Amino acid sequence: MYRSLIRWSWVLWVCGWACSTQAQMNGNPRGRVLDALTREPIVGAKVIVEGIPGGIYTDTLGRFIVPVAYAARDAALSIRSLGYAEWSGGVPDPAVELLVLLEPAEHALSTVVVSASMKEVSKDASPIPVEIYTPRFFQKNPTPNLFEALALVNGVQPHLACGVCGSGDIHINGLEGPYTMVTLDGMPIVSGLSTVYGLSGIPNGLVERIEVVKGPAGALYGSEAVGGLINIITRDVMNAPRVYADIFGTSIGEWNFDGSIAARVRKVHTLLGVNYFNFQQRRDINGDGFTDLPLQQRLSLFNKWRFDRRSDYWASVAARYVYENRWGGQLAWAPEWRGSDSIYGESIYTHRAEIIGKYQLPIEGRRVMLDVSWNAHRQDAAYGNTPYLGRQQVAFAQLTGNAKVGVRHDLLWGVALRYTEYDDNTPATEAPDGSGRNLPARTWLPGVFVQDEITFNTRHRLLVGLRYDYNSAHGSILTPRLSWKWAEDAHHILRLTAGSGFRVANIFTEEHAALTGARQVVIAEDLKPERSWNGNLNYTRKFFPKRAGFIGLDASLFYTYFTNRILPDYDTDPDKIIYQNLRGHAVSSGVSVNADVNLLNGLKINAGLTAMRVYRVEEGKRLPILFASPLSGTWATSYPIKPWKLTLDYTGTFNSPMPLPVLPNDYRPDRSPWFALHNVQATKEFSNGWQAYVALKNLFGFYPRQEVLMRAFDPFDRYVDVDNPNGYTFDTAYGYAPVQRQRLLVGIRWAMR
Repeated sequence: MYRSLIRWSWVLWVCGWACSTQAQMNGNPRGRVLDALTREPIVGAKVIVEGIPGGIYTDTLGRFIVPVAYAARDAALSIRSLGYAEWSGGVPDPAVELLVLLEPAEHALSTVVVSASMKEVSKDASPIPVEIYTPRFFQKNPTPNLFEALALVNGVQPHLACGVCGSGDIHINGLEGPYTMVTLDGMPIVSGLSTVYGLSGIPNGLVERIEVVKGPAGALYGSEAVGGLINIITRDVMNAPRVYADIFGTSIGEWNFDGSIAARVRKVHTLLGVNYFNFQQRRDINGDGFTDLPLQQRLSLFNKWRFDRRSDYWASVAARYVYENRWGGQLAWAPEWRGSDSIYGESIYTHRAEIIGKYQLPIEGRRVMLDVSWNAHRQDAAYGNTPYLGRQQVAFAQLTGNAKVGVRHDLLWGVALRYTEYDDNTPATEAPDGSGRNLPARTWLPGVFVQDEITFNTRHRLLVGLRYDYNSAHGSILTPRLSWKWAEDAHHILRLTAGSGFRVANIFTEEHAALTGARQVVIAEDLKPERSWNGNLNYTRKFFPKRAGFIGLDASLFYTYFTNRILPDYDTDPDKIIYQNLRGHAVSSGVSVNADVNLLNGLKINAGLTAMRVYRVEEGKRLPILFASPLSGTWATSYPIKPWKLTLDYTGTFNSPMPLPVLPNDYRPDRSPWFALHNVQATKEFSNGWQAYVALKNLFGFYPRQEVLMRAFDPFDRYVDVDNPNGYTFDTAYGYAPVQRQRLLVGIRWAMR
């Protein structure tokens, strides 16, 4: 496999060199647009050339090309991008690439965000702290999906919930996946049943940027936004490359392709995207007889349209379809053993369809937006000899309005309605009368919210928000939010945020351990909604040394207090998972620090550290929360070797020992060891938007040496009474890190405007 990858890398390199040479021969004037402070490429900047209607837009590398026919006119050229001062000059000489450094505007020294307050606002001006991550950040450590990519975000931990089929969720500041709301273009697309495998089905090529809000967001987004929000902003059809392709393969047999085509027909812009991922090698480096990674075949199709009636009013609609076939289990498993008790395997077929629509109403002097979405998720799974057939559809509609009242008040209001229908073949949807009838769960969740952002002066800004929801199963729920922002200038910003959130649990869609067949699920009572109270103190400090570039520091203190928390009890009975509301409370608290260093020589360092204490209190006893690492960190370092057009990246994560789910008298450690995952990459840039890259993942080859699967030799628990005094049973929930050694990755990327 290594030889095959080396041959492919040589072919890709030659192809890139040939395209580079051809582009230079064409003689088209070209340029590159970078942020003057951070030296990051500015994507989607508008390049206005005299005589070219509509202008030109920079690609994902910040590059643009002026057609040679217009260069001969010696036309004027200007470059504009939101949040930056305009640059003006002439069309560049075809023999030399023009380098343009855009200076951030005084009123907006950072990117525009929408997640904090459901409207476009400068990141620095937002009263709510928001973290922004672009595709370039994730390209420093190439991954086939968003789930793996988020590992580089400080305080965000992709957690593998099952050591067999590779299901997972996203933890923010130690809180389990169900406490994180994941939205697509601001709408609750990934929720309920889709949280189990849905994140692995979102390709990185679909993403324009990701906004992360840590802490209370329930006053705007409602249920599930308890511990944080991850808002995935899909590519803008207006600024997307005309053609985009990214393909890579790894030495263990993974192949991933991302591609898209953008076109314009009169005033209608469209973007068609495709992602394909394939992995079919049965690997078992720890010798337990089970696959270390689930075998997967996944196809995702995405199409987005934008309709412009006038410059002020527009509408867009997008659709996506995902199909995935994955399985993991004993090496001898084959499809004919699916659902049987002969050879253990976990086989999951997933079909998913999504539709998203946005419409700006033509109301003069008011910004009124209508957001609608619908998704259907069907899962056909067999966990050993336990079948699971789940179906879910979620319909969502939201109307929001934004208006200025006087000079101080900026009002945001909204009404929302979410309908969720869920059905499966488990006791979760059985009629409560004991008749055995199937009774699908249908939940209506209407809500209204209002928010006022009050500007007292240039230093002080206060945000007050309140949301009311009525859950058809649990009644009325209020979620307030308060945020205060103080800014001495662009160099010092202090934010204090507090609020409340709620969540209604769906056991069978959120706890994969309940589906493996390894334990029996017991719901001990009528579960009540969880409530949380959050507080966050954030301080941002920016330095602009003349001879250094830019240095940014961001620090946060966070605290979350839970009541009615729903936790799985693995300890009372080794054969059961018992669910009930917590008699007591739970706490997640800690500190998070991020550093961003961008030097004039091109060196970029992003590093983060999170220290936290996460626990629950029951009957006066303090107990740990599983998989919550008290100390964790991330780093991403890049350095360009400009004469060679080569960029070197070094990324990684580390975790301190975290509590693990062990059985009574378990011989496995109840805590993980200290461990770190290191990655290195070299990226070669060619002309005309081509890149070739080579990476080595998990540089030092860490993987769990402990027995990740309990009693892997007896997955159907046939011999639990034989030489087993402690009554151990097959269990898949112990994994805390991927079971993978070093692997080589080779890829090529191309963007054409």
